[in-house]
Amino acid sequence: MENLHLQAMRIATAAREAAGGIAGAGGGEKNAALAALTQALRSRRKKIIAANKKDVAAAQRAGQPDAFIDRLTVTPAGVEKMIAGVQQITALPDPVGQVLDGWTRPNGLRLERVRVPLGVLLIIFESRPNVAIDAAALAIKSGNAAILRGGKEALNTNLELGECWRDALSAAQLPPDAAQILATPDRELLNELLKLSTLIDVAIPRGGKELIRALLENSRLPMLKHLDGVCHVYVDSAADLAMAQDVVFNAKVQRPGVCNAAETLLVHQDLAAKFLPPCLAALSGAGVQFFGDHAAMKYGKNVAITHATPESWRTEYSALTLNVAVVKSLSAAIQHINNYGSHHTDAIVTRDLDAATRFQKEVDSAAVMVNCSTRFNDGFEFGLGAEIGISTDKLHARGPVGLEGLTTYKWLVHGTGQVRT
Repeated sequence: MENLHLQAMRIATAAREAAGGIAGAGGGEKNAALAALTQALRSRRKKIIAANKKDVAAAQRAGQPDAFIDRLTVTPAGVEKMIAGVQQITALPDPVGQVLDGWTRPNGLRLERVRVPLGVLLIIFESRPNVAIDAAALAIKSGNAAILRGGKEALNTNLELGECWRDALSAAQLPPDAAQILATPDRELLNELLKLSTLIDVAIPRGGKELIRALLENSRLPMLKHLDGVCHVYVDSAADLAMAQDVVFNAKVQRPGVCNAAETLLVHQDLAAKFLPPCLAALSGAGVQFFGDHAAMKYGKNVAITHATPESWRTEYSALTLNVAVVKSLSAAIQHINNYGSHHTDAIVTRDLDAATRFQKEVDSAAVMVNCSTRFNDGFEFGLGAEIGISTDKLHARGPVGLEGLTTYKWLVHGTGQVRT
């Protein structure tokens, strides 16, 4: 039996060899692969749904929570959303070869800075099978090869989606190993891949903080990541109350298990008495439970609010649980967010342009929203053609990582025989 190191070497070497072929492919060839992928998703729809039902049933037997089951489930509408994401990626300009800037030096040397692929991506995700399509489509369009390692709970679904990719790449006469789904979710195999810095260029985890912390401890690869999604909505003293309630409700309730769902509501003290009772009642009616400071607890009429601890403000619940605090000022809201947030997504609801401008300038997060839900921090919603993840790092890429985030650049220098003296 092949040992894990040799298995990892074989997988990574195949990806490295495929990376050359995909990096050299033209935009038309890559779009042909994406078109073939949409056809494969449609033709294999029933097989994908059947495979997913096996995974969902196993997760339910294992007692996984509802939010986990939601992330795992693929419906016919979910397949259509995958297809829509691929089509959106197809319609985007090819970033590879784009000239970012250029100039001519006094000695006649002509310089250009040009986008190029990163190379080989190791993409690690957990219970979201759609990532197998979104991530591979973005990788191929940006000229990268991808090794995709999904969680064991979605193995049947991921393997079926991987067959869609192999069919699509072969149909476009591109290397099938440009998108590989690992047939085993073995953690030890992943750890071996994380050591292969000469063959793999970057790791991109998309999952919970426990996964990402484990990868940080074991990886020799640079990483694009976010560790926590502790997102805030601040209702300013100049907010439209109806708008604020809609934004808060959507940010918390629409899909509570995802990283851009709100975990903390901050309300200016001038509005608290008028805004919080109806807002908390509506949230409670949707099943939301609350932690709050002493000021917030005063306004929770007929709604139970547990006193928040310092740890509460730093917690990503990924569930129908919300922190609530009353703040004295815009400055206090900004300070709270920068102290307790995870630099992911934060929103202000206000009619005061100066307050909105200051909030966006001073809140140190990857996406800072005005008068809209935190749930919009998403590659598909931003028009990036889905996303490979949301990065809270400050180097290379930040926010939804789309096509441009999967490229780097190199310098092209043209001379006429110049030598340096």
